[in-house]
Amino acid sequence: MTMEMGSRLSSEMGRYLDLAVAEVKLTAANMANVDTPGYRAMGLDFEAEMREAVSAADQGRTPRRARVTEVDGLVSRPDGNDVSVDHESLNLAEAQLKFKTGVALMHLEGQRTMDAIHADK
Repeated sequence: MTMEMGSRLSSEMGRYLDLAVAEVKLTAANMANVDTPGYRAMGLDFEAEMREAVSAADQGRTPRRARVTEVDGLVSRPDGNDVSVDHESLNLAEAQLKFKTGVALMHLEGQRTMDAIHADK
């Protein structure tokens, strides 16, 4: 018999944090290629990926790897590059907020678990 250390919520929060980190990495890659001719900005649909993770948990399966696609709706420069520094800065700020929120929620979940352990004392 195995004992699961953690709850479904902590597992989903782990996925949430993983996706936030993936967004930061994609933003960094896009920014690093701002001057690369023909480079197309890449991103992921955070909300769709979280829905997939929750659905996978409901079905008892491991969530698939996050789908990374070209970002739609960006204006390409004459060299074919469509990275927008303003767009990427906004993505970075949003990803940082998501990560900080996820960390705070994980902390609260850990505190709740510790409170339950120490409830009889």
